[in-house]
Amino acid sequence: MRRPLVAGNWKMHGSGAANAALLAEFELRLHSEWPVDIAVFPPFVYLADVARRLRDAAIDVGAQDVCAEPGGAFTGEIAAAMLKDVGCALVIVGHSERRRWNHEDDALVARKFAAASAAGLTPVLCIGETLEEREAGKTEAVVARQLDAVLAMNGVAPFARAVIAYEPVWAIGTGRNASPEQAQAVHAFVRRRIAQQNANIAGQARILYGGSVKAANAGELFAMPDVDGGLVGGASLVADEFYEICAAAAARHERV
Repeated sequence: MRRPLVAGNWKMHGSGAANAALLAEFELRLHSEWPVDIAVFPPFVYLADVARRLRDAAIDVGAQDVCAEPGGAFTGEIAAAMLKDVGCALVIVGHSERRRWNHEDDALVARKFAAASAAGLTPVLCIGETLEEREAGKTEAVVARQLDAVLAMNGVAPFARAVIAYEPVWAIGTGRNASPEQAQAVHAFVRRRIAQQNANIAGQARILYGGSVKAANAGELFAMPDVDGGLVGGASLVADEFYEICAAAAARHERV
C-alpha cells in the first residue's frame, strides 16, 4: 500500500518570525502517528533553520530546486550534496514556474533528477500541461514527453523512491483545480507509462496532485485510487488549511 505524502511548497514566502510561528502550529497539530508523510519546502535561505526546528518532528524538509552539477564555479547555485548536508530529504525538480520563468527544459530537469537521486535525496518530479495544451487534447502527450525525458536518462529504478507531482499549469495559483476525475485520469496514465518499463515500480510510485489543493477539495482528490497525496502551494502557509489537507490524506489511507 502506498503511503500518502502531503508536501507544502512555500515558494518565495516566509520570514524567520513567520516560519517559526507556522512551524510551532504544525508541531502542535500534525500527528506523528498519522499514516501519512508530511514535508515542507521553504526558500533556500531558511532551509537550515527549518530543518533544525523540525529535527525531532515527523515532518521532512525539502528544497525547491537543485543544481544539475555536483559542485564548482556555478555562482548562485546549490548542489544536491549541500542540500543533504543541511538536512533536506527531498527536492522539487521541474516545477512549472521554473520551466517557464527560468527556461528549464526537459533535458535539464532530467539532469537535476539524476543529481538529486545520486546525492540520496528524493526527487519530486513535477509534470503538467498548460491550459492551451489541455484544450488542444495534448495533455497525455505533454506529460509523457516530460516523464520520458527523465526515464530515458535515469531509467525506471529511481522511481521506486522518487515522487511524481502532476500539476496542471492552468491550476497553479489560479484558484482552479482539476476535477478529481481529471486528476485520476492523468495519474492513471502516468502509472501506466511507468508500468511499460516495470509494473512493480509503477505500483510503488507515489503520484501527487498539485494545483490549488486546499482543505475544501483535498478529500475528493485524495479519494481517487491513483492520487497519493498533494503538492500544496498557498494552503501550506495556513496552519488550519494544511492540517485539514494532511488529515484528508490520513483518512484516505485508512479507508484503503
